[in-house]
Amino acid sequence: MKLPNIVVRILAGAVFVGLLLGGILINEYTFLLIFSVITALCLYEFYGLIEKDAKVEVPKYLNIVGGLLLFGGAFMYSSAGNCLYIEGLSPNLIPYAFYLLILFINELYQKRTNPLQSLAYSILGQVYIALPFALLTGLAFPDSWETNYKYIFVLAIFVFIWVNDSFAYLTGMTFGKHRLFERISPKKSWEGFIGGAVVSIASSLIFAHFYSDLSIPAWMGFAAVTVAFGTWGDLFESLIKRTLGVKDSGNMIPGHGGILDRFDSTILAIPAVLVYLLLLNFIGSFQ
Repeated sequence: MKLPNIVVRILAGAVFVGLLLGGILINEYTFLLIFSVITALCLYEFYGLIEKDAKVEVPKYLNIVGGLLLFGGAFMYSSAGNCLYIEGLSPNLIPYAFYLLILFINELYQKRTNPLQSLAYSILGQVYIALPFALLTGLAFPDSWETNYKYIFVLAIFVFIWVNDSFAYLTGMTFGKHRLFERISPKKSWEGFIGGAVVSIASSLIFAHFYSDLSIPAWMGFAAVTVAFGTWGDLFESLIKRTLGVKDSGNMIPGHGGILDRFDSTILAIPAVLVYLLLLNFIGSFQ
């Protein structure tokens, strides 16, 4: 018996959220596992779109391995508790450096009609997807002098994005009249954006109550940065899909589209939040 689409959508969404939360909340090894898989699948979808819809051949599996090497190297560096020492990053990035060398040398032997396009799309995938997930490890190990895994900042990003998406949809459907970015995403409205942002920032007060890692204003700023850059991340992926003429990045999650569709907001929010926390730390050290 075929299940109704709404049931499939709910079940798939529940499994997806359960796996993601389990990976974040259990320990650093489940974090490493779940985000290694997410990084690989997002890269697989991205390079698949490039080959199928942009009609540009790229070394897809080599690039996926490269993304995993970057994420793994960043995890080893961050979990070592030496984030203040940039020289500690070098040994962990040696495997990724080999990937980059192989990527360029590989083009000499492929005889592609436009090797520069292949290289450009390969590097774009690394910068757009692999690098943000690598930077996520810095949020998982935020204390420069310790090796303790802390899930709270990672969890907060996803909660703020989920809350924002839900209430942006509800307020947009109810009150939306003024288009936010019609050229890229005709359905998004300013009313939806404001509604989602307000509720998401309000939800940061819950985090401030239970987690004293940041002050109340700092938590509210965290949520605001997440919402702003998460919205830009969503729009940027919409730009990619509109350019390529596709609706979804894939169909890995029944009723929800692709994996990349589920992490488009997170991809730009991660580096923005990391910079925000670094700025807070820099300012706080001089108070």
